[in-house]
Amino acid sequence: MDHNIVGKSVQRLDAVAKVTGKAKYTDDFFERDMLVGKVLRSPHAHARVVSVDLSRARALPGVVAVFTAQDLPKIKFATAGHPWSLDPGHRDVEDRLILTDKARFVGDAVAAVVAEDLLTAEKALHLIGIEYEVLPHVLTAEDALKEGAPLLHENRPGNIVSSFGVQFGDVEAEFRGADHVIEGDYETSVVQHCHIESMSAFAYVDTDGRVVVNSSTQIPHIVRRIVAQALGLQWGRVKVVKPFVGGGFGNKQDVVVEPLTAAMTLAAGGRPVRYCMTREEVFIDTRTRHGMKLHMKTAVAADGTLRGIHVQVLSNTGAYASHGHSIAMSAGGKFRPLYDFRAVKYEPRTVYTNLPVAGAMRGYGTPQIFFALESHLDDIARRLDLDPVELRRKNLIKVGHQDPLTKNVVRSFGIPQCIEKGMELIKWDEKRKAHLGQTGPRRRGLGMALFAYASGTHPVALELAGARIVMNQDGSVALQVGATEIGQGSDTVFAQITAEVLGLPMDMVHVVTSQDTDITPYDSGAYASRQTFVTGIAVRKAALEVRDKVLEVAARRTGLAKDEMDIRDRRIVETALGRVVCTLEDVAMDAFYDRLLAAPITSDTSANVRINAMSYGATFVEVEVDVETGKVEVAELWNVHDSGTIINPRLAEGQVHGGVSMALGAALLEQMLFDPQTGKTLNNNLLDYKLPTILDTPKINAAFVETFEAAGSFGSKSLGECPVISPAPAVRNAVLDATGVAFHKIPLYPQVVFEKFREAGLLAQRSTEHV
Repeated sequence: MDHNIVGKSVQRLDAVAKVTGKAKYTDDFFERDMLVGKVLRSPHAHARVVSVDLSRARALPGVVAVFTAQDLPKIKFATAGHPWSLDPGHRDVEDRLILTDKARFVGDAVAAVVAEDLLTAEKALHLIGIEYEVLPHVLTAEDALKEGAPLLHENRPGNIVSSFGVQFGDVEAEFRGADHVIEGDYETSVVQHCHIESMSAFAYVDTDGRVVVNSSTQIPHIVRRIVAQALGLQWGRVKVVKPFVGGGFGNKQDVVVEPLTAAMTLAAGGRPVRYCMTREEVFIDTRTRHGMKLHMKTAVAADGTLRGIHVQVLSNTGAYASHGHSIAMSAGGKFRPLYDFRAVKYEPRTVYTNLPVAGAMRGYGTPQIFFALESHLDDIARRLDLDPVELRRKNLIKVGHQDPLTKNVVRSFGIPQCIEKGMELIKWDEKRKAHLGQTGPRRRGLGMALFAYASGTHPVALELAGARIVMNQDGSVALQVGATEIGQGSDTVFAQITAEVLGLPMDMVHVVTSQDTDITPYDSGAYASRQTFVTGIAVRKAALEVRDKVLEVAARRTGLAKDEMDIRDRRIVETALGRVVCTLEDVAMDAFYDRLLAAPITSDTSANVRINAMSYGATFVEVEVDVETGKVEVAELWNVHDSGTIINPRLAEGQVHGGVSMALGAALLEQMLFDPQTGKTLNNNLLDYKLPTILDTPKINAAFVETFEAAGSFGSKSLGECPVISPAPAVRNAVLDATGVAFHKIPLYPQVVFEKFREAGLLAQRSTEHV
């Protein structure tokens, strides 16, 4: 095969449908006589439901059903979107009910209404009478761990979800033998995903008695399983359909609205019921990024060699586990295949509090750990008077490195080239010299940070992906995958892989973009930046099988051997001579209609991918800091990646733009705020939650260093989550370079920056300069 579609910026398959409004999302589908569901939420951060009076709500004309936890199965289930494990000890924490009789955060769902229309449903909520026994609440992980703290879940003493950690080498020995032992504390805030489409689903009971759920989700096959578990149904009694999805970023890797929506249709006698969250509900009762506090203690030799590191993490998971401790554990696994520490001790604790639930969000714990680590490395460099770039270069792992815990092997490692390219693009050496000795009110500084990220979850979790290809009579093909397109461009990439293998133009590869668990091949879903790497392997495998069958029919037709032919531009070619022997349509027609040998050409296969590949990269940034106001502006930014072979450069650049924008929001503006007295979210809307607008977003520059990853399809590695990891510490380090002031918590919004500058004496300096 010598084709040229992989590596080209072909147009997204869904581009026209999305920009013209033809793409149909969950809320664009209607069933006849669709009912509306609404949810009553607790006004208290921690409270037990003592009594409930539903009579007035049920009596309201237009109300079809009103129910509480007492009317549902008492089955606790896990909401995290991970593949099912046959090992009970390896499953997600089952701590959630569809509705609760003990509220654990402000907004916890305690009752539900199904009505003929939205207005009636909302009126009915106000007619529900609930008496609460208000309990003490805790909002910080430190308070939740104190002796005598209120217990959120009876089977989790001390409010600890888990404190499992990992270690290799003798960390204490490295500390004893080190020339320097340097410590630092770092903190990240709680932030929201803010995808455009809110959580939405509708459900009904089909003619065969099965529950059908149409949902905006990243994980349709997992939704099917969890809905069945929550309602005590056989898994085959549930069907899930996923249409176009308007963004997820990990929030929809959790089963949030689907079990309740399914319960609503059952309560309404199987009639169709739609439940669509308001934006305010999305903020408080979907998922957030875990706020973390991280303590770094590092043993360093005099020449800057990093000998050992001890990392302690306190992760606030909110009221329910969701992805829980797997976030903290994931964070601890990502820096090991980057820096060559002789010993690592990683001690995370994931803690319940009475905050909205934290779960998966783009980067899955990695933005938090790398904010701390990359800030810590700059602090070390400054303390020891070392160049921050050279400190990192000195301590990088080498190709062939094997992680002592996961046993994953690094087969491609482009980080040295990423560093070199980033320095060149931003003119690192030149600008560092130019910025020396600044004293004015506006000061510029340079910062950089590195990252590593995996391609999927192996060996922690199962990585199974399915693909089905059916060839049509004209030689075109239909491709079905269980992998979900949620805006990241996976359908386009899979079409490119298929077209590359089969010698087809892109317009002859038709990807079925919606998923239906009855007919779609199994796939875990869109998360862990796994789809090009994992599902791409399954797609290529299926395409190769179709190619082989095509050449088999062609061999029967022409008398040539299969290995003497290739498929090029819809034609079967005798490779040695470049001679066209027949068309692909000829072969397809034979396969469909040959009176003796007809057998339509298809492939239905899966790949159990038991290998992983590390992606790498760096952010280089120049900031301008206004010392008198605390405002930090990004003047120039380069996000450089080693993601193996880039299948589609334009899509890759789009991933970078979106991820960097998200990272800058967390670095400079975004945080969810909570009233310490009540636990209520104070900014649960897009007005008060300071999400960067287009006016707040600087020019974002993307660059790539292409390596070839032998484990990946066409040499590719992960990219989707990578751009969100390193910008925040790079910005923080640039502010340090500009002002000499080290910040240890994000976001760096003007108020906290101003106060820190005042504390550091910078404002007094400015006052003297004015005199």
